[in-house]
Amino acid sequence: MKKIFKPLLGAIAIGAITLSINNDNNVFAKDIATACDYDTASNVNPDYATTNCLLTETALNYNVPPEIVKAIAEGESGNWRHFDNNGQAIVTADNGIGLMQITNQAGYDEARLKSDLVYNIESGVKILDKMFDRSDLPKINGGDRDDLESWYFAIMAYNGTKPVNSPVEQATGERNAKAYQEKILEFVEKYELIDLQELPFTSEDFQYDSNSKDNIKFLKMNYNFDLPLTKSKYSFEKGQKVSATTNPSFRSRPTADNTTKLGTLTKGEVVTITGPFVYDEAATKKNHFVWYPVKRSDGSEGYVASSYLEYVDSTATPEPTTPPVTPVEPNKDYSQYFKKFADFQDLWWAESMIWAIDKGYIQGDSTIRNAKTNKLETHLLPNKHLTEAHFLTIFFRYAEKDALANVKSTSSWGRSGVYNLAKKYNMPVLASEKTKASRDLAEKGIRRGKLAQLMVSYYYGKTVSEDTAIQFFIKNELTTQSIKEFRPNDILTRAHISAFIQRYDSFVQKQK
Repeated sequence: MKKIFKPLLGAIAIGAITLSINNDNNVFAKDIATACDYDTASNVNPDYATTNCLLTETALNYNVPPEIVKAIAEGESGNWRHFDNNGQAIVTADNGIGLMQITNQAGYDEARLKSDLVYNIESGVKILDKMFDRSDLPKINGGDRDDLESWYFAIMAYNGTKPVNSPVEQATGERNAKAYQEKILEFVEKYELIDLQELPFTSEDFQYDSNSKDNIKFLKMNYNFDLPLTKSKYSFEKGQKVSATTNPSFRSRPTADNTTKLGTLTKGEVVTITGPFVYDEAATKKNHFVWYPVKRSDGSEGYVASSYLEYVDSTATPEPTTPPVTPVEPNKDYSQYFKKFADFQDLWWAESMIWAIDKGYIQGDSTIRNAKTNKLETHLLPNKHLTEAHFLTIFFRYAEKDALANVKSTSSWGRSGVYNLAKKYNMPVLASEKTKASRDLAEKGIRRGKLAQLMVSYYYGKTVSEDTAIQFFIKNELTTQSIKEFRPNDILTRAHISAFIQRYDSFVQKQK
């Protein structure tokens, strides 16, 4: 989710604010104000585009979906207001301070919460970030930060885990539409123009006394709903393919009026992101969403609201550019794999994943509960995005099994061992244990070009460029695609990694 490696810059691009942030939190306030062109000493409420910028970039800095942060700001202050008409911070009767309504929080400077809007926003986001990581709150479908519904209990805790915020009515078992988190998620749907999943909680999951002020007792700590959760719309990167969720307007500039409309995208149409998102050039419009510059297949370029874009469905039939794999034998007996893995299918990835499974390189996730049977199942998750950390673990199971088994961690960061191995073999990984921001990169989806660079750098024992690595893949038939067809910016799935390592193994065996 987090946008990394963009230089700090507050600029105007075609009338819209194009921005980025410095992830060093020690200089955060100054950087975010500069990036959003906001004067922290002004004591006036900024226009909507600037507030959108402040909320969005702060959220991304802490790896929190901006949709959630902006909805909380909407619910807490209404109309995104921090200062009253006299330039004083708005403080409510229960001592909630400013835009994010920070109340009774130890460790925060109360005077600064009132005078500094950027600090107020950052404080609210930090509190929300900590709520998401709490071990005493339930997790939803593994707790992926990119899934908006996964923030359900963190949002609840931002306001309080009191009976009033129970997800269901204790007496009837019906959804509690008045709960704080339900109202916030309604704001996400209303202002981001997206539909969220309604999570099917039951009254048996929670224990509390409706007449007491004691916190709710959570009787179920892990939920695995058989639902397609909603991904944040703020992670699309330049060169990435996305598809239209409906029939959105295709515009010449990032704002909605009759003069900017170039045409309409069709539902399911695939377009290419051509740059970072921008904010609406009409500063008085309180849009929660942002605009992405995109290119259509006919070469025309324009802007589409983030609300109407989504990742290209990775479960669709693969294009010819999918990494070639050994054809599946028509009479192959897959019965043992169908029995062992609930989501196994006789698709293009079956043979390569079976090879990786039998070798011990790929393992299933046995913590997934079937919502219908309420029983745990093991899933392969072939269409799940592969992170850098997962790639390193899988690749070292193949290439350095003994070294991986004996590698030592050098810090409390659980990924330090596998990253120490990557450093040993001169593999140019993105993540490191230095800061939280750099550690978070370990869980970011790995691009095809980066995978090629890591594998070929390992092969040579020295760092090579992505172009050199892709040329290596082409020359040695790890792929049959050209550099252009290789799609180096596409995010890999677990199915793809099996195919690539299988072909790499075939190449290595031929060299012996």
